[in-house]
Amino acid sequence: MAKILRSSLILTGALMSSCVLQPRNTETGAAADQRSTTGALHESNGRYLLDRAFQDFYDTAFVLTNDGKTAPRVVGQAQVAAALQHFDVVFYGESHSHPGVHLQQMELLRALYARDSRWVVSFEQFERDVQGVVDDYLAGRIGESTLIDKGRAWNNYPTSYRPLLIFARDHDLPVIAAEAPGWAITCVGQWGTGILDQFTPFERSWVAKDLHVVPGAYRDKFMNFLGSSPAHGGGTAATPETAAKAERSYSAQVARDDTMAESIDRAIQEHPGYKLLHLTGNFHSAGFLGTVERLRMRDPELKIAVIEPVEVADPSAPAFAADSLGEGTVLQLIYPIPDAFAAGEDMSASIAKAIHERETNRCKYPPSPPPPPPTTPSPL
Repeated sequence: MAKILRSSLILTGALMSSCVLQPRNTETGAAADQRSTTGALHESNGRYLLDRAFQDFYDTAFVLTNDGKTAPRVVGQAQVAAALQHFDVVFYGESHSHPGVHLQQMELLRALYARDSRWVVSFEQFERDVQGVVDDYLAGRIGESTLIDKGRAWNNYPTSYRPLLIFARDHDLPVIAAEAPGWAITCVGQWGTGILDQFTPFERSWVAKDLHVVPGAYRDKFMNFLGSSPAHGGGTAATPETAAKAERSYSAQVARDDTMAESIDRAIQEHPGYKLLHLTGNFHSAGFLGTVERLRMRDPELKIAVIEPVEVADPSAPAFAADSLGEGTVLQLIYPIPDAFAAGEDMSASIAKAIHERETNRCKYPPSPPPPPPTTPSPL
C-alpha cells in the first residue's frame, strides 16, 4: 500500500521534492563509469541478478537491452551514449524524485554532446505557455529567480534540472518546454476533451491539436494504475460515475502525452539535423507507450530510444524481472526510494490530503450546458 501511494504521488507530481545531485565521493567521470560497468548479469527463474551490490544511493547500473531483442548486458555511461547517438529521439524516463537518475541524465547529456553537438533538450518539467520565459532565461534577459517564478519551475528544479538547463544555455542547445499547462490538463480531467472548445485560440495552442484517446495497452495500463491507487479512487465501488471519471482521467493523461509528442515533433522539424533528448516521467515512456507511442503516430520513421529506470528491491543484490527487458532500449537499475510509510503506519491523512488537493484544483471553465431537448410540434 505504501508503494502504491508513493507511485501515485510521483505520477501527479506531488513528490517533486528537492534532491542533491553531488555523490558522496569525488570520483572522476572515468572512475564513475568504471564503477557502473563493474559486474555482470546472471539469469535465474525469470530474473536477472547483478553480481555486485550497489555501494550507495547514487550507484547505478545500465543494462543495454535493444528493446528486449538481444541478450541484456551491463554497460557504462560511455557505451550508453555510443549506442544512443544513432537514434533521432531519446526518452529518458525518470523517477521524478530520484537523485541518482538526475545525476545520470546530466552525465548522459554531456556524453551525447561530446559525440555530436546538435542536440535539442526537451522538458516535461516546463509547460508550453512558458516557452518564452525559458527562452528569455537562455538569452540572459531574465535571471533564475524569474525563471523559477514565471516559468513555474518544479520544486526540485535547482538540483535536478538546473544542471541540464545551464548546460544547454552554455552550449547554445535549443530547449523545448514540452508539456501542456497543468490547468488545461485539470480541465480535461474534470470535464473531458470537449472543454477544449471553450479555450481561447491562444490557450488551445498549448494543448496538442490531435488527441489520440484510443483503447490499447496504454489505456489498460493507466486504468490498472487508477484501480490500484487509493489517492485516485482505487478500491471504491465501480459505478457509471466512477467509470466516466476514469475515462476523463485517461483523456487528461493522453492530452499530456499528445502535447509532448507534438512538441517533440515540431522541434525536430524546426531543427533539421538535430537529435532530441526528452526528460519525462517514466510512465509516459515505459514500454514505448504513452508519449512515445503518440510520437510514432506522427512520424513512424523516427528512430526512438527509451531509457527506463528500474528500482531494485534489494540494493545488496540488485535484480529485475526478465519481463522488464522490453520496457526500454536501456534499463537503468537504481537504488530504491524509501517507502513513504512503514508497514502498518496510518496513511489515511496523506491519502485524504492528496485527494483534497486534486479535487480543489478546479478548471476555470464551466462545462458546456447540455443541448435543449427537442420540442414536439403542436398538433394543428
